[in-house]
Amino acid sequence: MIYLDYNASTPVDPLVAEALVDALKHVGNAASTDHAVGAAARARVEDARAEVAALIAAEPEEVLFTSGATESDNIAILGTIARRAGPVIVSAVEHPAVLEPARRRGRAAVAPVDAAGVVDLRALDEAVTPATALVSVMAANNETGVVQPLEAIGAICAERGVPFHVDAAQAGARLAINVERMNITLLSLSAHKMYGPPGVGALYVSRRPRAKVTAVMWGGGHERGLRPGTLNVPGAVAFGVAARLAAARRDEDEVRARQLSARLLAALAEVDATRNVPAEVALPHTLSLRFPGVSARALLHAVNDRVAFSTGSACATIKDQPSHVLAAQGLDATAIAQSVRLSLGRFTPAEDVDTAARVIVAAVARLRALNAAGLVPVWASPAP
Repeated sequence: MIYLDYNASTPVDPLVAEALVDALKHVGNAASTDHAVGAAARARVEDARAEVAALIAAEPEEVLFTSGATESDNIAILGTIARRAGPVIVSAVEHPAVLEPARRRGRAAVAPVDAAGVVDLRALDEAVTPATALVSVMAANNETGVVQPLEAIGAICAERGVPFHVDAAQAGARLAINVERMNITLLSLSAHKMYGPPGVGALYVSRRPRAKVTAVMWGGGHERGLRPGTLNVPGAVAFGVAARLAAARRDEDEVRARQLSARLLAALAEVDATRNVPAEVALPHTLSLRFPGVSARALLHAVNDRVAFSTGSACATIKDQPSHVLAAQGLDATAIAQSVRLSLGRFTPAEDVDTAARVIVAAVARLRALNAAGLVPVWASPAP
């Protein structure tokens, strides 16, 4: 199976896996520092905290470990609106982990995006007032790879004294983020999106200026009282190594992603693959494409024993819902139904790109022939 779904979850880097296995050999609760075993566990966590903090130019004490970006998003949003009145302004293309907490509290106000999926800064500037509780905009979109203008958004928020939250799950390993320069108050990360293990993430909580966040879970004073529960020491250690490698390999990974994406697009041009977003606004490892005349569900079914990719967000796939991200960009229902996401990364071999392209090209041609003959398979029909 050729894996082209890095945005769903990246493979664990061998060096990260080695650190994880080594950490699993050590017993110890990082909160039990009355003895040497617990103190040693705490020291390993603090080393990892410093490595994650360095990735985003933060201070170690500003980084809290969580179970992943979804938990971090929920703590950031629910914990902020518990202290501040007013709406939470979110972009129209946010992940459900951001949209749903704000909506369930009846506090969501949506900022539009343009046809490329980039936040409309003029509309955002008009919407944000000192009464706004929070602005939450992701760094890079999980479906399209579109990168948002964080520095410009942060400046708008800072001018009005409004906290700024960034879901950086897809960007942590791929963009150089400086929380102070970008005026970011809160930021979410997930290890399994950056060659680390699943089940561990982080939340950056600014101390200068101090973010006002109320605990939304209780049961202990861990992680500055905002995230109670026994720390996942092996996960944190592995996350720290993943963060260090991400910073060291960012440029190399980007160059390679550009080369492989160009190679894949060139091969798929044979069947008129159409990009849903311009290359200049998106991360190079993410390709949101559509094949006119071919439904995404039919294509996935046709190649699912050879190539692994998706129609978009894993969360949306579970719920079998059309992409709200592409809809926000103005794509119609037909274009959305034809759209797939191919994402590659550090461990994608060039020969896999070539093979995947051949498999997809053959499948697209076969499906178009079936459509032309009026022979649409049952599994290619729209979901009920």
